[in-house]
Amino acid sequence: MENWQNSETNPILRTRILYALILIVFGIFTVRLFYVQIIRYDHFKALAQSDQVREYEVMPERGDIFANLNGEKVALVLNEKLYTIFGDPTIVKDADKAATGVAPLLGLKVQDVKDTLTRNNTSYVVLQKKVSEKVKDKILALKYPGIASQQVNYRVYPQGTMASQLLGFVNDEGIGKYGIEQALDTTLAGQRGRLKAITDVNGVPLAVSSENLLIAPKAGSDATLTINIGMQAQLEQIVKAAQQKFSSKNVSAIVMETNTGAVKAMANYPTYDPAKYQEVQDGSLFQNYSVTTPIEPGSITKIFTVAAALDKGIITPDTTYYDPGSWTIDGARILNVAEGEGRGTQSIASLLNLSLNTGATWVFKQMGGGEITSKGRQLLYDYFVDHYRLSDPTGIEQGYEGVGYVPEPKDNGAGIDLTYANMSFGQAYSATALQMASALSAIVNGGTFYQPHLLESTMTVDGTTQKTQTKVVEKNVVSAKTSSEVRGLMQYVTDKHAVGFYYMRFPSQYSVGGKTGTAQITDTTTGLYREDVFNGTFMGYVGGDMPQYTIIVYNIQPRGYGGFAGSQTGQPVFADIAHMLINNYGVTPKTK
Repeated sequence: MENWQNSETNPILRTRILYALILIVFGIFTVRLFYVQIIRYDHFKALAQSDQVREYEVMPERGDIFANLNGEKVALVLNEKLYTIFGDPTIVKDADKAATGVAPLLGLKVQDVKDTLTRNNTSYVVLQKKVSEKVKDKILALKYPGIASQQVNYRVYPQGTMASQLLGFVNDEGIGKYGIEQALDTTLAGQRGRLKAITDVNGVPLAVSSENLLIAPKAGSDATLTINIGMQAQLEQIVKAAQQKFSSKNVSAIVMETNTGAVKAMANYPTYDPAKYQEVQDGSLFQNYSVTTPIEPGSITKIFTVAAALDKGIITPDTTYYDPGSWTIDGARILNVAEGEGRGTQSIASLLNLSLNTGATWVFKQMGGGEITSKGRQLLYDYFVDHYRLSDPTGIEQGYEGVGYVPEPKDNGAGIDLTYANMSFGQAYSATALQMASALSAIVNGGTFYQPHLLESTMTVDGTTQKTQTKVVEKNVVSAKTSSEVRGLMQYVTDKHAVGFYYMRFPSQYSVGGKTGTAQITDTTTGLYREDVFNGTFMGYVGGDMPQYTIIVYNIQPRGYGGFAGSQTGQPVFADIAHMLINNYGVTPKTK
């Protein structure tokens, strides 16, 4: 107490005490400043920047898609640079002002924009997508805190709806869906980057520079398809006309190079506009029916059954048999379209020309030694599965490829003999149009199964080109001798059909072979075959000395025709395609 009283009366002592206190406080601040600025510099720098730095994903330039026209590349799919206008509600200071300024430029209601900009628990809200650069610049010029833009590449289609189901589309997340876009998504999409968007104190992004990119995006590769644009356009016109004429559920067709597996045209109708995919109400329109949807193909299968028996030496093209008009198997009757009418002595050629179910069943019986046996079932199964590959995906560059179904040959206690008899003429199993075209190509080209493909080549952003190599999946699918015999039998069918159908007459310097199919349709509720509607199918080839193009047609549930679906609704589509190829696409005539 005495010392303190002395200090009060001693000004020098009091001054020294205050000076000491000031030194202590200054020392504390100095130590703290050193701690903050030196020891914890990185930590507090990160905190300071956290309010001014935002990271965004940077989409790369997606690869374009091209096709061929007279040796030149023509664009099917390109990119258009548009912008997404977005906001950060945690930065927006005056939602009323921002909404009032931005909404008219985007064609939106002010209240809707305000509601979006005042959402809780989010730092990213989209105001509008697909905004032009001009509008984007006007919005950013307003310099509203928390309002920014991001460049996005959108797909545009110079050829309109051409090949839309083959191409697919790219969704709002930049992911390829369906068709080529899905199958080649990794190749086309490239690699995404990361942008460190530095903002000012108001949250307005500053100019982007190389220093802002955490990870630079890598552009995707361009893809050139095997499709011939002229052929594709004409094929689409043909299937559209058929669908509209017969009010069909769908008409699909494929033109494939018989000796390479390259698909030159592939069309379905109805179709859709890929630029407006969001407006499509029926999701089935996105599917490339030729690739995705297996059906029971009907009597075109008789070519496969006959080819197997020829290849094993069980029959020859000159073999004859007595056709009784019906067979009873597992308690059920197999009939011809003439409902049990006996045909008497027939040949393999007339079996195919008249499309006799009983004839195909007779051939199948010969595989088992004259009766339906496990040996015969196994032989037919081996050809359908191991030779024709009807249970395997082809691996074509398409999203959602479908796979056919071939039942196992073992006795299942549920009428397996009847099942296999039905298989011999095209029922009780299923296959896509693409699977059937691929198998037929192998049968008629000498026995080589080529993997069907749509991709001709890819090119990276630096100009490196990689061509797709023709891939041989299997050799000796059938022998060269069998292949020649099948071609002759198919030529016989078209020659005979030319008598009654004028449009099936072709110039003599070309070889055209084919087979009709009228396929029954299973009722999904009862499991029984319907009697009110059928599918019309046709498959064949066009060429000179050797087949050059393989053609397959699936006409699904046509209406308003007389006679049989195969000859009345599948065959005329085939004929239109065959004439188109001969007239316009360099079919090589016979040399002999």
